[in-house]
Amino acid sequence: MIFLTYVFGLLLSTLLFSTGYTQPVEKISIAGQSVQLEIREAGDQGIRVTIKPIGFGNEFPFTPALVDMEYPKPIISLQEISGIINEKVGNLNVEVSANPLTLLIRNAAGELIQELVFKENGNISFKLDDQPVLGMGEGGPKPGRDVDWRELPIEFDRQGRFHGMQPRWQSDAYGSRNPVAFLIGTSGWGIFIATPWVQVDMQNIHEGVFIPWKPSDKSGMPQTQRNQQQNLGKGLPPRDGVIPGLYDLFVFDTHDPAKLMKDISVISGPAVLPPKWALGYMQSHRTLEDENQIISIVDTFRKKQIPLDAVIYLGTGFCPQGWNTHQPSFDFNPKVFKRDPSVVLSELHDRNVKVVVHIVPWDRDKLSTLHGTIPPKPNEKIDDSHIYNYWQQHVGLINTGVDAFWPDEGDWFNLFERIKRHELYYTGPLSTTPNIRPWSLHRNGYLGIAQWGGWVWSGDTQSSWKTLEGQIAVGINYSLSISPFWGSDIGGFYPNAEKTGELYARWYQFGAFCPSFRSHGRTWYTALPWGFGLSDMGVREPNNRNDITVEGADKRSPLPSSMNNPTIEPITKKYTELRYQLMPYNYTLAWEARNEGMPFMRAMWLHYPDDEYARKLGDQYLWGRDMLIAPVFVKDATSRDVYLPEGGWYDWWTKEYQTGGKTITRNVDLKTMPIYVRAGAIIPFDPIRQYASEESDEPTSIKIFSGTNGQFTLYEDDGISLDYLQGKATWTGFIWNDEAKKLTISPNAPHGVINIEYNRTFNIELYPGGIIKTVKYTGQPIDVVF
Repeated sequence: MIFLTYVFGLLLSTLLFSTGYTQPVEKISIAGQSVQLEIREAGDQGIRVTIKPIGFGNEFPFTPALVDMEYPKPIISLQEISGIINEKVGNLNVEVSANPLTLLIRNAAGELIQELVFKENGNISFKLDDQPVLGMGEGGPKPGRDVDWRELPIEFDRQGRFHGMQPRWQSDAYGSRNPVAFLIGTSGWGIFIATPWVQVDMQNIHEGVFIPWKPSDKSGMPQTQRNQQQNLGKGLPPRDGVIPGLYDLFVFDTHDPAKLMKDISVISGPAVLPPKWALGYMQSHRTLEDENQIISIVDTFRKKQIPLDAVIYLGTGFCPQGWNTHQPSFDFNPKVFKRDPSVVLSELHDRNVKVVVHIVPWDRDKLSTLHGTIPPKPNEKIDDSHIYNYWQQHVGLINTGVDAFWPDEGDWFNLFERIKRHELYYTGPLSTTPNIRPWSLHRNGYLGIAQWGGWVWSGDTQSSWKTLEGQIAVGINYSLSISPFWGSDIGGFYPNAEKTGELYARWYQFGAFCPSFRSHGRTWYTALPWGFGLSDMGVREPNNRNDITVEGADKRSPLPSSMNNPTIEPITKKYTELRYQLMPYNYTLAWEARNEGMPFMRAMWLHYPDDEYARKLGDQYLWGRDMLIAPVFVKDATSRDVYLPEGGWYDWWTKEYQTGGKTITRNVDLKTMPIYVRAGAIIPFDPIRQYASEESDEPTSIKIFSGTNGQFTLYEDDGISLDYLQGKATWTGFIWNDEAKKLTISPNAPHGVINIEYNRTFNIELYPGGIIKTVKYTGQPIDVVF
């Protein structure tokens, strides 16, 4: 029906033209402004729609969410319009009509992707249907003051409510809110509003509305009371930071989700590769006793043989006694470091762990907007707020042995500054230690941070089963719309009676399949992998105090009866070891994030877009293409329902085969989180290491899950330097022919890149059955036949 209407419109336009009928010419006007409309190609399946007040200039509205790159010339460029305009823009067809300005976007098959109507009041309406809308950044709704958030359903589908789009700190089940006006309609459309800052109303099931933020609306503004369009008028001074009639947005055909993720990765900047150690386990510490305690905890990891790659130390003021003097400070705390800090950090490095320290920004009231580049460009104002000058305060820490940073807070920064802060902690370390990949972990983020690393954790969440459930949905939507690098405080930040060994074990299992694998929280001994096996939960820290007698302390700590639990440590050890055994698979996912824009945590929709049931699932996800993760988030659970999409699936633990296209019930005990592997999957699997760079004489296993053809490209590089940007890496292709029961191993470098050859031994494991064949691979194609 839609296609027939489209054809009829074309015929009618042709008829009117042939009879000499001339429609009146109308100037395009929005929000009281005469404007210029430009529509151009943006990626494989997208278009960029830019609307500017006359006189704005030829440039795009600036936002650091988008990389500076060349775009094709506009296919449609109008200041006035007569009748209906139809043009092919890239792979999409666009119809433009006036009064009000309306864009109909269709794909090559004639399917309507979106209808955008620019209202005279400045709002933009768009079409909705009954299929989920995903993305929109990190976080969720803020419950009402008299509402118990534990009783509310978790939001995964973003439809059905008004989104104020206010970035803010929040605890409950969602953590901090980092909203992005990037909507992904699982029925086949996507929209990203780069300019202006908008609120999003999706209370009407048939029509959504983008509402540009207005200074009079205090509920939806960025927290600094400044809009991201500030000072962009090009001769047209903004009214309170808003330029009427200025819009810059993207529309995508999302019927092929992989093309969407690639397109958005290109326009917002491809993700940089993290250092390999950042994919290992990180242990966070709060109140510290002294350097002997710091060393002894690392020694305990090594003695217990629980893998560990980094230790993170909180700053003083956020706990009674942290690594530094009172925040914000760059000075080591002499009460903790009785010896030279460089000696203590060197001893940690000797134990093969990286050191990460917690940092908060300077006093905002004394300084101006965070700005500039590292190194500074000509004519930049080098003041105390320039990121080059601010970075210089960190250099002493780097020289002392600090490896990475945890920049906390920053909630008062505006959009530009939030992205600039990620840039600071990427380009700053590179200016001090060139060719060593930086890493930092932030609470604030936005689309565009992936090009600067872009690691975000969900903030100070509550310890609860509801929070664990909510974090699954949060991580999936974040991964679709901000950056591929995300994680949460394993166990929750604010402890209470719900934080038991069981909750911690279940959250730890989930954390092993998040990009950031890190334990953190108050009453921090219970955030140690062996913490619930201790008799003493240590410092309780209500109101940042050590006094256990503080009123309410017991209510904000795990119950003493939850301690002395010896069953938890073997579970945390098992999943930490699994994380390290999957390192070659996970590190390849990091490469896929850069090369293809695909995240680690993948909504079921990304690989099963035609499965309407799979689209709705926010409590399970794909880890890469081939592994399905179903965290357990119900107390005392003995089973877990898991939806398996069409195809064959293997239980990771038992290797039992299941036919997909249905929901199954998987019995579970506390040590088991359901994991399924797709038939046709090829999973590289390493021996257990105690840290990511540890050498091993044991070969990597290549696990083949038969039942259909499959392929996988294993990506490897040095894990440390920026040499990967010059193509210094190894790509090993594995192709499984199921009918012939043959695995072909051969180089599979991208076009124009020289594959670094090497000698490797692989154990090839075929399932079902577990038959193993050991082969030598020297970079020349070989076949392994079963």
